[in-house]
Amino acid sequence: MEENFDGEELDNIVILNDEEGNEVKFEFLDLVELDDEEYVVLLPISEEGEEEEGEVVILKVEDTDEEDAEEESYVSIEDEEVLNKVFEIFKEKFKDDFDFVD
Repeated sequence: MEENFDGEELDNIVILNDEEGNEVKFEFLDLVELDDEEYVVLLPISEEGEEEEGEVVILKVEDTDEEDAEEESYVSIEDEEVLNKVFEIFKEKFKDDFDFVD
């Protein structure tokens, strides 16, 4: 029996390009707001389409400057303190859904 991933499965999949231009798939877990900024929490998905055990990726949401553009871009966060704050908010919201390992 074949599994079809055309439906709801792909609604929360985000495809980003890494530094080498390779496509990397993530499952969108949450959008966290902190200090008037928005951050996405993403879970890497392996090539087999399975969620990988391990670390989530937190990126800052930035709107593009182009007029009428609906696109957002995600940028990495250099500030360790901001990362930790966003992750704590995420952990609190999803403490019943995930087993967090410090």
